[in-house]
Amino acid sequence: MFNASVKHKLEAGEVVFGSFFKLDSPPVAELFGLAGFDFLIIDAEHGTYTHAGIENIIRTCELMGMSSVVRTPDASEAHILHVLDSGASGIQVPSLKTADEVRDAIRKAKYWPLGERGSARACRAAAYGQSGADYEARANRDTLVSVHVENKEMVEQIDELCAIDELDVLFIGPGDLSQSLGHPGNAAHPDVVAAIDRVIEVAAGRKHIGTVVANAQQLDAYVARGVKYIAWLSDLGMLRGALGAAAKNFAPYRATTGETR
Repeated sequence: MFNASVKHKLEAGEVVFGSFFKLDSPPVAELFGLAGFDFLIIDAEHGTYTHAGIENIIRTCELMGMSSVVRTPDASEAHILHVLDSGASGIQVPSLKTADEVRDAIRKAKYWPLGERGSARACRAAAYGQSGADYEARANRDTLVSVHVENKEMVEQIDELCAIDELDVLFIGPGDLSQSLGHPGNAAHPDVVAAIDRVIEVAAGRKHIGTVVANAQQLDAYVARGVKYIAWLSDLGMLRGALGAAAKNFAPYRATTGETR
């Protein structure tokens, strides 16, 4: 039942647009679909989701024609299995530091002969047992696997990462990279920029590359360099911006009345 459109679009050379999704709110997910987003990255690493909450956002994405990629809390087998059995279009795994750890995550996400994912067709991803005899083959083909390149160890191994079969997306995390490289919060530091440049230069044409962007200038620059899996901020980031813009309208009245709240 999973929506594989984002993986297929990437394979066709298209740029795809999503956002990190932290709010356990199907109506907000629907708004993203209505706005024309291609996918959501359901943030189970930093969000406050239950398994049922994640499944409801996955279901909402499908109803809106979007793919659903879950950023798992970690690379544990249980976390990967739960979200894929719920019908997620793919996983985005954080906090990995070696190519072997990436291979192990892929093993957990793919059925035999590509991996060792636990088989239970009575799950939502397999239409509760009604998906047909080729379900495992389709899941292996269409499930997207993305990993975060968010520390210096992953940057150092980027060439080896590009050689890993079944790894679809290398997702550059500028914020975490800045901390790993000793410049917390400063994604513009030359060391961080150099690390990002290295990932893009080595991975271009070998793997799909993703990152997060906050404005049109960043978007244009990354797309021009071949980055095609784009996360535009997060639901919370956009909501914060919209609320801040609205609150500016109140500012003159707060100042003149002297009210404090």
